[in-house]
Amino acid sequence: MTIPSGRFVVLAAASALALRCGFAAAQAAPAAEPPLTLPAAIELAIGSHPALRAAAHDVAASSAAIEQARQLPNPELSYLREGRDAGTRTTTIQLNQPIELGGKRRARVALAQAGLDVAVGERQARRQALRADVIAAYFDVLAASERAALAEQAAKLAERSADVVSRRVAAGKASPVDAARARLVPADARIERDRAATALAIARQRLEALTGLTVADRTLQAPQLPVPTALPAAPDRAERAPAVRRAGRELALQQARVDVERAARVPDLTLTVGSQRDDQVARRQAVVGVAIPLPLFNRNAGNVVAARERAAQAQAQLEAARLEARSALAVATLQYTQARDEAALLAQTVVPDAQHVYESTLKGFEYGKFAFLDVLDAQRTLLQARTRQLQALHDAWRARAELEQLNGDDGEQP
Repeated sequence: MTIPSGRFVVLAAASALALRCGFAAAQAAPAAEPPLTLPAAIELAIGSHPALRAAAHDVAASSAAIEQARQLPNPELSYLREGRDAGTRTTTIQLNQPIELGGKRRARVALAQAGLDVAVGERQARRQALRADVIAAYFDVLAASERAALAEQAAKLAERSADVVSRRVAAGKASPVDAARARLVPADARIERDRAATALAIARQRLEALTGLTVADRTLQAPQLPVPTALPAAPDRAERAPAVRRAGRELALQQARVDVERAARVPDLTLTVGSQRDDQVARRQAVVGVAIPLPLFNRNAGNVVAARERAAQAQAQLEAARLEARSALAVATLQYTQARDEAALLAQTVVPDAQHVYESTLKGFEYGKFAFLDVLDAQRTLLQARTRQLQALHDAWRARAELEQLNGDDGEQP
């Protein structure tokens, strides 16, 4: 069949326009953002948060302090001239070299090394704290998203119930009072939906502040909750808690200061070598001397006692941190176990049963077997069950994050 030239031009133009529109639509359609996993969020926060950069500068400064502590005292060059007139003057040039005794340099280096350990530990503690904050913020967004979805479902249920009531009222099978009640339920559901949307926006803002990433258009993946482990009887897990580690490093630092103060009780020796010229006899002679302070009045006893007391204080704080860590570990483990089991029970039995009861009650109301108050009660029971399930799941996530922080976990996997 021969196509007229005019129609052919029209068809060709239409085809070209369709292809161009399709290509433009393909270009305009944004690529879907990949889901934001919890390990990815933690990696983003650790790689960009200024608190960790500040901790890294502290570690670098502590490393430089060790190099400074290793340095020996500088020698002193002195020049002394006695007399003004030529031929009667005495000129002395000498070099004084302090020599540290009592292990001062070794104690000073040990103290600087303990300070570096404290700085490294603080950086690790900040990293763990930041990781815990990201986990909590991530789970808050997940929970807020679930609450927003639950509020949306509640609004739809309310609209569905109101629609059933309006149809029964129109058919003369229900009282206008039921219609008034039905109109109130969707209004309350819309208010709760708006509140849930606001809470979701706030939770997203907190997560964005930690990761530096816009998460409004990103979906989050809820990690699986592992089976609860047995409550540890040995205190070795408490030793990994950040507070216990921090207290242990502080104790080592205070003990190093005790060694520094003890070494300071030993006076330093100063060796002197030089040359002296006497113009009257036109002769130069060597000068050799030794100087050492006499510890008659100041033996650094007060500083030694103060350092020992601070070390004893650090020891007591370490013991207190161990007790608190053991108690917190036990509480967090029990909370996690209870919340996880409650969430599983609600998801497996309570919520499905409540959903079945609501569907049956609503269908029975349509056939005139139940009153509208029964429908409202079934709807309220269903929403309460879903809310309890969501709260239990959120509590389990929170307890899991706290357990990881108490255990000193710092891996990529949550």
